[in-house]
Amino acid sequence: MSTPLPPFPQPQEPSDEPVLMELTAPSGAPQLRADAARNRARLLEAAARLVEEHGVAKVTMDAVAAAAAVGKGTVFRRFGDRTGLLMALLDHTEQRFQTDFISGPPPLGPGAPPVERLHAFGCRSLRQASEQLDLFLAAEPDASRRFSSAPYRVRFMHVCMLLRQANPAADIELVAQTLMGYLDPALIHHLTRQRDMPLERLEAGWHYLVDRSTRPHPA
Repeated sequence: MSTPLPPFPQPQEPSDEPVLMELTAPSGAPQLRADAARNRARLLEAAARLVEEHGVAKVTMDAVAAAAAVGKGTVFRRFGDRTGLLMALLDHTEQRFQTDFISGPPPLGPGAPPVERLHAFGCRSLRQASEQLDLFLAAEPDASRRFSSAPYRVRFMHVCMLLRQANPAADIELVAQTLMGYLDPALIHHLTRQRDMPLERLEAGWHYLVDRSTRPHPA
């Protein structure tokens, strides 16, 4: 089974964490009414319980509706389809991660050298994906949207920023895409579950890639 998801914040709950980038809410979308927000939180809590107890494969729109004691139409109106529901389950996890690497303590957040931040960023990404791997795979956007999804863009821009600070002479975009490819959930699935590689080996590989990518080249 998957590692339990972090608790979802309750609607209108005071929080000092910035809301940075949601997977499912379009930019400029109106705020939900209080009752709609409560219903959304109730549906997500029901879906999270199903993930923890039975795995992602058992999370269907029918199952979530039954677990939350609502009509199936309510689930479809709120999330559109199963992929939208699974993406919404990752919203809170993604926002917490973004908060940590944008404004959290070093070495992941500001205050550490850029290379150290890159090392910490990749290790955190690997652990997060490994802990919720089935959910990340099930919520993966299709190929046409994979590199334009909101979470990918935020992470990619962050990696570009750190690379530019560490090694401005590098081809920043191509190197950043290469590093991001190493953190792809599909690759993590292949290496850890099909090739039986321990997560520690993947983290060592990340450190090697970062060191090689940020090493100044001789003129």
